[in-house]
Amino acid sequence: MALTVGFDLDMTLLDTRPGIRATYDALSAETGTPIDSALAVTRLGPPLLQELAHWFPAERLDAVAARYREMYREHALAPTVLLPGAREAVAAVRSHGGRVAVITGKYEPNARLHLDHAGLDADVLVGDLWAETKGDALREHGADVYVGDHLGDIVGARAAGAVAVAVATGPYGPDALRAAGADVVLDDLTAFPDWLAGYRAGCVPA
Repeated sequence: MALTVGFDLDMTLLDTRPGIRATYDALSAETGTPIDSALAVTRLGPPLLQELAHWFPAERLDAVAARYREMYREHALAPTVLLPGAREAVAAVRSHGGRVAVITGKYEPNARLHLDHAGLDADVLVGDLWAETKGDALREHGADVYVGDHLGDIVGARAAGAVAVAVATGPYGPDALRAAGADVVLDDLTAFPDWLAGYRAGCVPA
């Protein structure tokens, strides 16, 4: 079967922190609720409702999340940048005849806008997933490898029986990623094409 590589989005392919921070600041101004956006962007990965629960009461969460997702389109796309090696990592998968699957916790329509804005092409995009539920999507789409920056991404890869490749571009350093069970730890995606070539040649992940 053809190679399929899954990628997380936030802090794996894209540095979305500036745009997310801008969206939280706008949401705070509109609602009158103080939000420490600098703190919030250090905790990217888990579902949006989990972060919003730090700032809003439970009965407001669904409405606030819907408004955040609307505001996101205005505030978050322009400040977002590709992380080093992201475009080359996607191209490397293509060079091996592979398929690219972006499996993310982000609201899927906004994830699509990010990919379009960044000029990244994915064969599969599935949003609104976290940890084990990422594993469900990875398994459904036959992912051999899943690349992410968060401990939850390692959980998702493990759940799918995929090789867990972790990049230290998010909230965790290499030691924490290894301790969490990553099969491969890279400083960033610039090292991914060489690793993938070795993996395809039958080398053991290291």
